[in-house]
Amino acid sequence: MPQITVDYSAPLDRRGFALALHPLVVETVDTRIDACKTRFREVEECVIGDGSTNDVVVHVDIALLAGRTDETKARLAEAVVALLPAYLKDPEGVHVSAEVRDLEPSYRKS
Repeated sequence: MPQITVDYSAPLDRRGFALALHPLVVETVDTRIDACKTRFREVEECVIGDGSTNDVVVHVDIALLAGRTDETKARLAEAVVALLPAYLKDPEGVHVSAEVRDLEPSYRKS
């Protein structure tokens, strides 16, 4: 925990983003840096709206153990959205989003 998944179709400095993101998560939700795990999934194709614009997205999903307030989760999501453009090759026209949610009660690790 935290389990972080980044879906992206825009050129993204993945390692740089993860290395900047982890301390941000630690500071915001009071966890340990070695607990942060980020995986990246490249999106081959996406369509936004009527498809007449640049259909490029980056979405960050952060799943945490339950117990953080909605305000804390919203603050982290806002910070992630603000951080992302610095790690995009060309942030112009990229649809950036983030969601912070609770892990399911069935979550286990070893």
